[in-house]
Amino acid sequence: MQFPDDDNGQMLAAMAEAGIDLTQSLEVDFFLVFDDQRDAESALEALSQTDIQGELELNFEEESTKWEVIVCLQMVPEYAALVAKEIELNTFAKEFDGISDGWGVMQNQADDGEFADEDDDHECTEHCHH
Repeated sequence: MQFPDDDNGQMLAAMAEAGIDLTQSLEVDFFLVFDDQRDAESALEALSQTDIQGELELNFEEESTKWEVIVCLQMVPEYAALVAKEIELNTFAKEFDGISDGWGVMQNQADDGEFADEDDDHECTEHCHH
């Protein structure tokens, strides 16, 4: 498979090389990052009032001292769909003084250290600050 030469394309290529079937629906986590807890909580509340079909989670990242809203969506990890969702969520996050900080897929696979979910950490793009 050919992927565009950008962060999203590189992530998809790495996933394909790791043996992940990119034609199947996966849980894709999109990360929205906020400096202020109130902004993150407001964004989370606003997202919960939309028709978004996914799970929402709020985390505090001690290392970066930032608040993170994780939007977990069940979707086929297709390049154009991922880019469109990132743009949509980034536009949304900006309304609450936040930004989109990439996406990742947690995947359990035998003999696969790169994408293994051994300690419940997510895999994310180079833009993530985790």
